[in-house]
Amino acid sequence: MSWLSISIETDCRHAEALADALLEAGALSASIEDADAGTPNETPQFGEPGSLTTPGWERSRVIALLDSGTDASALLALCAPNAGFAAIPAFTQEDVAEQNWVQLTQSQFDPIRVSGRLWIVPSWHQAPDPDAIILVLDPGMAFGTGSHPTTRLCLEWLERSVTPGLSVLDYGCGSGILAIAAAKLGAGNILGVDIDLQAVGAATINAERNNVSACFADSAQEIKGQFDMVVANILSNPLRALAPAICSHVRPGGKLALSGILAEQSEELLAAYAPYLALSVADTRDGWVCLAGVKAIQ
Repeated sequence: MSWLSISIETDCRHAEALADALLEAGALSASIEDADAGTPNETPQFGEPGSLTTPGWERSRVIALLDSGTDASALLALCAPNAGFAAIPAFTQEDVAEQNWVQLTQSQFDPIRVSGRLWIVPSWHQAPDPDAIILVLDPGMAFGTGSHPTTRLCLEWLERSVTPGLSVLDYGCGSGILAIAAAKLGAGNILGVDIDLQAVGAATINAERNNVSACFADSAQEIKGQFDMVVANILSNPLRALAPAICSHVRPGGKLALSGILAEQSEELLAAYAPYLALSVADTRDGWVCLAGVKAIQ
């Protein structure tokens, strides 16, 4: 059995409408990706809480999977007007052979060694080091699988900083990976919050899978109390806007770590947090930084 895959390059103003039109016309699937992926013009789209980035890519690629034998030209002639095209857009096509898609996808994700003690291991893999601290986490829709430099920076900071019994707030928890790591490193009361309810659900499931105790909630709800440690791995714009709120949840003498910050953005973030908490660059990796500091005791 085989299928037909078609690829159309367009812009962000037409990509979503075209993908929707293809699905309505009978496409088995339709996805949108960055047409410049793998080049210097690639544009990250993390979808982080509070991000002001416009969804989509100026040079987008729509990829649709069709039943074998489908007349792609006829299908696009039907879909083009609904997507705002005056004529059939240029496209390429190729036959796709039947594969074990689950096995193929899983083979792309191997265990990740974060440090001497921490490993991130997909559920279908055996732990490479049974004596290490293992975070069982499968790739999914929630942001944060441990491969991105900002996540690794935060995990390394947690490993250096967590001591047994400390309370931790993970602000913008995504998959829950940082909250889960904090729990496995010995933290006590742990709360993760996120603007994305899908992330909250995924984090809850991941915590259960890792047999750790952590609570996750919608960040739109009131966050009560202060914590010994607060970690926020989001992006610079929301971090800057949330500075008063994030710092208000760090107890006097408590620690704060921020990531999701490009090296050239660090001075701006240091200045934004200076009225509340003195931060400095704790670590860097691949052009990203982790800022950390201790809240003064009045």
